[in-house]
Amino acid sequence: MIYLVLSILISSSLYVIFKYFERFKVDTFQAIVVNYIVAFVIGYLYSPVKLPIAEIPNQSWFFGAFILGFLFITIFNLMALTSQRNGLSVASVSGRMAVVIPIIFGVFLYNESVTIIKVVGILLALIAVYLTSVKKSSDKIGKSSLFFPALLFLGSGAIDTLLKYTEVNHVSEENVSIFSASIFGIAFILGILYLIFQLITKNQKINTRNIIGGIALGIPNYFSIEFLIRALKIEGFDSAILFTINNVSIVLLSTIVGLFLFSEKLENRNWIGILLAVVSIVLITVV
Repeated sequence: MIYLVLSILISSSLYVIFKYFERFKVDTFQAIVVNYIVAFVIGYLYSPVKLPIAEIPNQSWFFGAFILGFLFITIFNLMALTSQRNGLSVASVSGRMAVVIPIIFGVFLYNESVTIIKVVGILLALIAVYLTSVKKSSDKIGKSSLFFPALLFLGSGAIDTLLKYTEVNHVSEENVSIFSASIFGIAFILGILYLIFQLITKNQKINTRNIIGGIALGIPNYFSIEFLIRALKIEGFDSAILFTINNVSIVLLSTIVGLFLFSEKLENRNWIGILLAVVSIVLITVV
């Protein structure tokens, strides 16, 4: 349980870091690319298995790590694009509501038991995520602009689903760190290729501020994935329940941090969402 709590706390801190990126005018994409190499180095050094880098492609979990690395960098860019075209609230809801995808796969692929009360809790959690995330009544999705939010929804769900599948079938306890590191390493390689393209075509420059931002992001980002994977390995803890608690708690904690640390204003439906989030967690974990 401690791994899940740590994953929630660290994942929530990432939103705070992104908020400060905006305040200190850090180029988010450049920082993200730096963050990936930082996360890879930490994971590689932290791993109890001292596997030569050249041997990583030969591991049974490498294909899953490669797809996840691709999804990490792709979904990040898609999130930015959705935010620009549809608004921050739409992007936030599309990504967080995707928790329903690994829940469904967990029930059908791994025969995870879900009681009626837990189903109610999961449904309340989805409603809570929506109500807590949407902060501007003016943010609406037009009929012709569903494409990017739909892709973001599917991509975010695919990350959690593939993470669970690869962890169950290919990743042993001692390989968690090197597996996590490999995901970030692959994301870095793909990200640096795209960054080089941007530097050439758009005449951009890399500055120290973006590198420092990437280092500050990379350390907690690595451990957020490390602890989530270790939480998924807890015996008797269904992934449907774990992903719901993880997702809703991050939304809840991030909202509270935004309220007190950045003086963000909440609408009545946001407060209702917070209340439903608490109720859903109680139903899923206690009842």
